[in-house]
Amino acid sequence: MRPGSRRNAVTWAMKEKRYNQKRACALAGIDPRVYRRVSKRPADTELRGRLKKLSSERRRFGYRRLHILLTREGWHVNWKKLYRIYREEGLTVRKRGGRKRAVGTRTPMAIPQGPNQRWSLDFVSDSLSCGRRFRILNVIDDFSRECLAAVVDTSLSGNRVARELDRIAEMRGYPCMVVSDNGTELTSNAILKWQEDRKVDWHYIAPGKPMQNGFVESFNGRMRDECLNEHLFDSLRHARQLIAAWRKDFNHHRPHTSLAGLTPAEYANRSVKDQNLNRANLN
Repeated sequence: MRPGSRRNAVTWAMKEKRYNQKRACALAGIDPRVYRRVSKRPADTELRGRLKKLSSERRRFGYRRLHILLTREGWHVNWKKLYRIYREEGLTVRKRGGRKRAVGTRTPMAIPQGPNQRWSLDFVSDSLSCGRRFRILNVIDDFSRECLAAVVDTSLSGNRVARELDRIAEMRGYPCMVVSDNGTELTSNAILKWQEDRKVDWHYIAPGKPMQNGFVESFNGRMRDECLNEHLFDSLRHARQLIAAWRKDFNHHRPHTSLAGLTPAEYANRSVKDQNLNRANLN
């Protein structure tokens, strides 16, 4: 038991059982001087209230990301103090159970050195409240971790995937390489023709090796944990609205720990500025 719990036990014994303070403290295993000590620690009522509000809005965020969000809002608080308050308020994120997976050799992937060099593709499945299944095509920029598209529909064929890639390329240009698994939609004639016509290299990962496509797999896990498992979708339109809102939040507001706490959009913009600065220095 912690000192706070022991103090509560002593108070209960004194009020309910009519024990004197010395006997109650002996039963609870706490020194009477510790029981009588008045804490001089500030209550931090405003900080606790804001932290609880943020954690209710971001139910799958841990104290590290909450600390980044509070710092953005102007709160100057040490992460150790925040962690203590986080634990005292019972805000710890409970881990969801997962199936056991075989452990094998993990080879780190080479990280692209600039935006739009390599995209990753993968599908995620979920269901509406009526039981109807739908799929999501996620497209990720491996350099900035931006989600370029999250296409929601009941059926996503190879032709549809090609159209969505062209739509993204109209705004960003075509990538140097696309990485995906060996799904039937991504090995179809439509996709083979698309990569040949657009002169884009397409790399298929080895079967049964999802970590060779680790960036989009990580994103899929975040989407599942923070969006899909947090909502019940009444209709396909409802699912599109919520997923689009979460994608926007992921790109522009959610701090990414592997990007030093920056959002993917901030990291991409900083990268463009750094590249322009390097070119200016070379000239």
